[in-house]
Amino acid sequence: MAPRLRSIVTLLSAAYLWTSLSVTAKAETEVDLALVLAVDVSRSMDPDEQELQRQGFIEAFRSSLVHDAIRNGMLGRIAVTYVEWSGVDDQTVIVPWTVIGDSEGAIKFADGLSQTPIGRIRRTSISGAIDFSVQLLGEMDVEPMRRVIDISGDGPNSSGRGVVKARDEAVARGITINGLPIMLKRPSGFGDMENLDHYYRDCVIGGQGAFLIPVRERHQFAEAIRTKIIREIAGLPPQAQIERVQAEAPVDCLAGERRMYRWNRN
Repeated sequence: MAPRLRSIVTLLSAAYLWTSLSVTAKAETEVDLALVLAVDVSRSMDPDEQELQRQGFIEAFRSSLVHDAIRNGMLGRIAVTYVEWSGVDDQTVIVPWTVIGDSEGAIKFADGLSQTPIGRIRRTSISGAIDFSVQLLGEMDVEPMRRVIDISGDGPNSSGRGVVKARDEAVARGITINGLPIMLKRPSGFGDMENLDHYYRDCVIGGQGAFLIPVRERHQFAEAIRTKIIREIAGLPPQAQIERVQAEAPVDCLAGERRMYRWNRN
């Protein structure tokens, strides 16, 4: 082989090796989904409701159905973190970003949740939870194919900036926000809202394939959370809904903030 041809072959071989290593390294940092589980721990949630909520997530990540959903993804792994939130400046990472690619990893994530006490703080800032979750998604050291924020809560946004603005800015970044409105109690006082699921539908969730699953009975917690996580992992499209012939009245997305403003003035 001529010296010049040998040099070209050597350069091409080196380039191929570098490209192969780069592709392999990138593949190892890619995941099907980056999922922020943002869970309400404000004082409007009773301690037993908070325990039911936490246990629902623990059971979900111990479920073989969730394990199968992870394995059946294009890459077969996801990244997930669990955050508790309440007021505008009250967000705590309970389990940091964890890449899960098998049953053992999912169970280990569940064990981390089971070993950490549940916080309980005042106020409800859904906008603060969204902004904090967006920040977490920007700090990842993996490359997700999809980014999802999973918001659960039992009341409207009552502190911090407007929830719609926070939602819209997150969606503009290509992030999907799904909702788990908790509706176990009938509205009876300050901070409560009739038809919280409608509020979440119109004011909280957004982005490609966004959906919500309301929880109206205690026994629904575990199944609702498991179903929601499976749909998020699999990237399933939202289920078709039949709309009423007569349109519903629009939801006031500033209802929580207005109530808090009036309460602070009195």
